[in-house]
Amino acid sequence: MPVHGLTPSVLFLLAVWSILMPSSSNPQHNLCRLIQTSARCNNAGLTSVPFGLVGNIDELQLNHNRIQTLPSNSFLDYPLLCTLSLVGNDLEKIEANSFGDSHRLESLYLAENNLHIGYEETNGALLKLPRLRVLDLSENNLEDDMAAVLLQNLTSLEYLNLSRNLLLRLDESSFEGLPQLKELDLHGNRLFELDNAFDSTPKLQRLNLAFNYLPCLIDFHMTQLVVLNASHNFIEWFIARQDLNDTFQLETLDLTENKLLFFPFLPSQSCLRNLYLSYNSVRFYENMVEDDNQNWITSVQFYNLNGNLTNVTAQLWDEDLHGDLSSLEILDLRWNQVDQFPRGFISRMPALSQLWMRTNCLENFNLSLERFPSSLHELDVSNNRLSEVVADQGALAALGNLTYLNMSLNSLTWLPSGLFSSLESLRSVDLSYNSISICPYETAEEHWDSVSECMVWTNVASLRQLYLRGCGIQRVPSSAFAGMLLTHLELSENPGLIMETRTLQSLSRTLQHLGLGNTDIQGFDFAPFHRLKSLNISRNALTHLPPSLSNLGLHTLDLRDNMLSTIPYGQAKALAVKLRTVFLTGNLFNCCQMEWYSMFEMTKTVDMVGRGELLCLDQAKRTHRIELHQLHLCEDKSKESSFWYLLLILSVCLSFVGILIIFLLTFRPSLLQKSIKKKYPKPTSY
Repeated sequence: MPVHGLTPSVLFLLAVWSILMPSSSNPQHNLCRLIQTSARCNNAGLTSVPFGLVGNIDELQLNHNRIQTLPSNSFLDYPLLCTLSLVGNDLEKIEANSFGDSHRLESLYLAENNLHIGYEETNGALLKLPRLRVLDLSENNLEDDMAAVLLQNLTSLEYLNLSRNLLLRLDESSFEGLPQLKELDLHGNRLFELDNAFDSTPKLQRLNLAFNYLPCLIDFHMTQLVVLNASHNFIEWFIARQDLNDTFQLETLDLTENKLLFFPFLPSQSCLRNLYLSYNSVRFYENMVEDDNQNWITSVQFYNLNGNLTNVTAQLWDEDLHGDLSSLEILDLRWNQVDQFPRGFISRMPALSQLWMRTNCLENFNLSLERFPSSLHELDVSNNRLSEVVADQGALAALGNLTYLNMSLNSLTWLPSGLFSSLESLRSVDLSYNSISICPYETAEEHWDSVSECMVWTNVASLRQLYLRGCGIQRVPSSAFAGMLLTHLELSENPGLIMETRTLQSLSRTLQHLGLGNTDIQGFDFAPFHRLKSLNISRNALTHLPPSLSNLGLHTLDLRDNMLSTIPYGQAKALAVKLRTVFLTGNLFNCCQMEWYSMFEMTKTVDMVGRGELLCLDQAKRTHRIELHQLHLCEDKSKESSFWYLLLILSVCLSFVGILIIFLLTFRPSLLQKSIKKKYPKPTSY
């Protein structure tokens, strides 16, 4: 009888158990987030693949867990899986049948694991993924032979990442069996030799060899490659095979930060558009060979590491050694040792758009001789040794599309008078740190082919940005910028500059940035410049903020290294409305006049750069950091005054009592005795 009575309860409990069993039997389920068909189980402390998730997921993320092994049929519950990520686990091996029926898997991310331990068995598992296209094996401590075994016969693979492993040398067998490979990342290994390693990857288009130890790249014959990044190596030579009739598809070649002594020996037929050679030691030696009577070596042969002679011989002074440059658009030669260009070098680049020559050894710049192409719109020859620039009318006319010209940090003292007025599309000029002043318009040379130690800027209508920092300018003539539409004018680092407000009056409707730092400017009226967004008046010994700044909509204001003691509260309130960045370090403020600081803090939109370095001086001439002490340095003056009044009254009262006691002791001693006896009577004797 009791047994029959319990039957309904037992049945009820069994029904509830059957409903709750999937979730309660798999506590890992609660550690995953389901977003549509993606399950994200990252940083969950998992030691195995969770089961019981939605069966139709196509993406599973298990990054940064503690999974060491993937046993057989680990993903049997997820037959639709296309993307699997196991980055940052302790994964040592993947058993041969781990992926079960996951035949749709295309992308597999296994970075930051220990697959160097079980690489042979892992290859067996990868071979059972017929659609695998993307494989990330970066940071797995893989050596050369391990990688070769692990990747064997992955015929469907298109994108492979082997970066940050322990690869030293690659040969023909390294990527054998990867005929569909299109992109390969090998950066951050220890590679020092490539021995025809990519001959078995005919479809490879993007190759990253950056941050390795390669000493040279010779016999380059990968005609199908589109992008090659070999930056941050120790490459002294880059030589492409010259005897091929096929056109190289290479569009981008990055050899930044290597040991190049010569300009790369490029293919004779190519589609090269971007060539990055910065931070090398490139020079052109052609003229040195012609002018020197010594017997220079005109060719060089290369040997491999085994001492065998290769079939690569470079004819150093051949006119065609630079290869096909006809498609080149960007040439980056910054931080090299170029002192001159070979004859006809620039003319071989009719499509050149950007030429970057910052920090080289150029002494003369002859625009007439070089004949720059009309396609050039950016030219940077800053920080060289230029003492003169030569240009005829034809050369300037050809530069009709030039928009950016940087000749700062040179030794220029003379320039062609018509240089800038002849460049019709010019929008930005930087002549900073040269000895070029500003000519009065009335005394301007009228001939374009004359040279002058000052430049005329009047009516250069296309120009928007003009940088004349540190040029030794002593005076800006009136109407110097008439007819211009400048938005940026930089005149900082010209101590003793004489300039009146009306000098810039013509720019009041367009000027947005004005630099007057370290110019000893005083009393300048900024009121007309309603469009001004950025102003630099640092290092000018200013004792107060110009009142005219209150009505401007400034976003950036540089007040560093002046003599400001405070900013009036009204000015601070007006500036804080639109101000976003303010530089105030190098001033010594009054600790008791810090209302402006509270205003800037209260708005929470003003970034006081270097806030922790702002200093103030208290009444005792002690220096404090405003950020730490500004609320405790000054006492309330009203409280201080009341204290002194109270002390004075107390002194008067004490003095009066003292005088009264002395008077009584001197003239009325009996009265004092009676008073004492009355208050303290004698005790009665018994």
